[in-house]
Amino acid sequence: MVRVIVVSSGKGGVGKTTAVSNLAAALAGFGKKVVVIDANLTTSNLGLHFGVPLNRPTLQDVLKRKARLEQAIWTHPAGFKVIPADISVSKVMSAKPNQLLSVLNRILSDADFVLIDSAAGLCQEALAALKAADEVLVVTNPELPALTDALKLIKFAEEYGTKNIGVVLNRVNGKSHEWSDEEVEKFLGAPVIARVSEDVAVQRAIAEKMPVVLHNPGSRAAREFKELAARLAGIKFSSGPSWLYRLWGWLVR
Repeated sequence: MVRVIVVSSGKGGVGKTTAVSNLAAALAGFGKKVVVIDANLTTSNLGLHFGVPLNRPTLQDVLKRKARLEQAIWTHPAGFKVIPADISVSKVMSAKPNQLLSVLNRILSDADFVLIDSAAGLCQEALAALKAADEVLVVTNPELPALTDALKLIKFAEEYGTKNIGVVLNRVNGKSHEWSDEEVEKFLGAPVIARVSEDVAVQRAIAEKMPVVLHNPGSRAAREFKELAARLAGIKFSSGPSWLYRLWGWLVR
């Protein structure tokens, strides 16, 4: 059964899109069929994380009926599919839940996971993606401002009936001022299912337009993203990179 998961955050800058890109690559590395949708139609950048060519049809073109869905789907060399959003100012728009559902209904038969990268914050665009998905994965940082906004997001998810998978604490530095898992769980009323470290390998991978699980599969953040992906897929994770990760790491060097 396909799982439609929106990856959301209460505020910008917590690393939501980075989480989406790496989960897509990691799940594909585990042999899962993955489709990623950039539902952030105002400040989209998911395609930049993957190196999607800029001269392609996008989700905006599909929603405006200027292109067929098949034309907007781009297949990453690692095997997963991406429906990017346009980064140009001229194509800024806000999608409604029924528009996203229309797109989802046309791709469900060809996926194990559909990951939706929502807009940051709690704008109508972000809430539309939250309504359209079956499940939500909340990405936040272990600090009060991000957690406060994450709490608001969780309340909206409850209101919409979107199942909360859990919380990903991203960009963790291990400093004394950061909240512990127990403190976060008590504050948000949701389980912490992953901690992903602040890692310079992530920034280097973004600069190369690649997920870190492919660019530097042995890095700490890459291992943590793969552990999260394995948990979502319900499979046992080995700390050593799979043959696909090893092959990709060799090819990009």
